[in-house]
Amino acid sequence: MPNPSNTVERYLATETATVYTAVREFGYEPCSMRDVRSFTPGKKLVGPAKTLRFIPPRADIMRETRKGELSPEYLAMGSCAQGDVLVIDGLGKKHSGIGGDIKLLHLKMQGAAGLVTDAAIRDLNAVSEYGLALFAGGRTVTGGHPELDPFEANCTIQCGGVAVRPGDLVVADDDGVVIVPECIIIDVINYVEEHEKVEEWIKDRVIEEKVAPGKYYPPTEELIRKYHSEISKINK
Repeated sequence: MPNPSNTVERYLATETATVYTAVREFGYEPCSMRDVRSFTPGKKLVGPAKTLRFIPPRADIMRETRKGELSPEYLAMGSCAQGDVLVIDGLGKKHSGIGGDIKLLHLKMQGAAGLVTDAAIRDLNAVSEYGLALFAGGRTVTGGHPELDPFEANCTIQCGGVAVRPGDLVVADDDGVVIVPECIIIDVINYVEEHEKVEEWIKDRVIEEKVAPGKYYPPTEELIRKYHSEISKINK
């Protein structure tokens, strides 16, 4: 992703709903997570994804993977750099926690921007103090056992019904969570920025002419050409 900080800033200045529209336009659907909501209202989250996959517990697998600081959850959190987002496949278990106060401290230490999971977060009040943007299927008093156990770090996962790979861009706010595949991150933001300018232009036309939005919305290719023509004249 070229110039990551500038790209993140560009996404932060846009509407998540428009990002969703753009990703769909490029043929990537589903891209919006189901049953995952913000637990830090008003805080927008944009950042590259690191991933963690949970599976149902099984004794032999747990013996192989639970290795203290080398366990999958710590490998995933430890791989996060400043501004990254950890996305966790919690199998949609809304009443089972993927981590809490002590474990998720690791994300704060790494400088991660946030956490997204379709399972639950434990000790949410304490975790909220870490400054992370938090999106989850729920909050809980329980840990993951007997429904969840961390299994693999930085692999392709699902979360909220959406496929996520490390390096994809997470864009989330109070409206929802959208995943932008890494291969179209720049194409999507270019589309979004133009689309939002066209929409502002449409709103101005509607207000000035006192007409129903349907006269101009949704914008046609012809209308977009008219927009560019008017803008080019203004900029001359």
